[in-house]
Amino acid sequence: MRRSLVAGNWKMHGRSSNAARLAAGVRDGLPAECGAEVVLCPPFPHLPVAADRLEGGRVRLGAQDVCEREDGAHTGEVSAEMLVDAGCAFVIVGHSERRSLYGETDDVVARKYLRARQAGLTPILCLGESLGEREAGSTRRVVERQLTAVAEHCGEEAFRSGVVAYEPVWAIGTGRTATPEQAQDVHAFIRSLLSARWGELASGVRILYGGSVKAGNAERLFSMPDVDGGLIGGASLDADEFIRICALSG
Repeated sequence: MRRSLVAGNWKMHGRSSNAARLAAGVRDGLPAECGAEVVLCPPFPHLPVAADRLEGGRVRLGAQDVCEREDGAHTGEVSAEMLVDAGCAFVIVGHSERRSLYGETDDVVARKYLRARQAGLTPILCLGESLGEREAGSTRRVVERQLTAVAEHCGEEAFRSGVVAYEPVWAIGTGRTATPEQAQDVHAFIRSLLSARWGELASGVRILYGGSVKAGNAERLFSMPDVDGGLIGGASLDADEFIRICALSG
């Protein structure tokens, strides 16, 4: 049985005081009966204050990105080992904004995924298509290409505790959301790709949905058999809203 996971991606928002309040609010407000694994992913500078507020609690800490290289002369980058040292257990890799705004290729994403696993982090691998790609009927081709690049580079063992997040680019920050049936279709396809490659491993991989998830639509999305939680953007910046989403995930 896969345990639900809800991860909050704060993106480039807030100051340290906001981060402290938000982390504490989620920590203290999460209902005891919520069975989901909950992760907060603040911007790099806010990791220490969030780690301090979350210490000893049920909420895990994650980062929004990681360098694909080991420690060294890479000005401006943050290594996987640094994230572990900061208290992170998870890290997002291949987010659509990293791909589209900063030119991250499938190969770069694959190398980031592997570095995260080698350092003991659980990577949340983001896959998804643009509006043009969906309208062209290319959703499955795009998702398969993105997943295959990581699978071939990293291998079966790297996926045993990894997480995949399907995030249709056309539904991120737009207010548009894939229907539960659209989400389930792609999630089931992702699981079928993993199953074709590695058999039973696929049944244990958690696949999250990311794309304008809110408390108002979370329950129906999370009710789909292959949707194992969510990667939450804007709604994760409101502690009460995020807690409601977590409670709906299981």
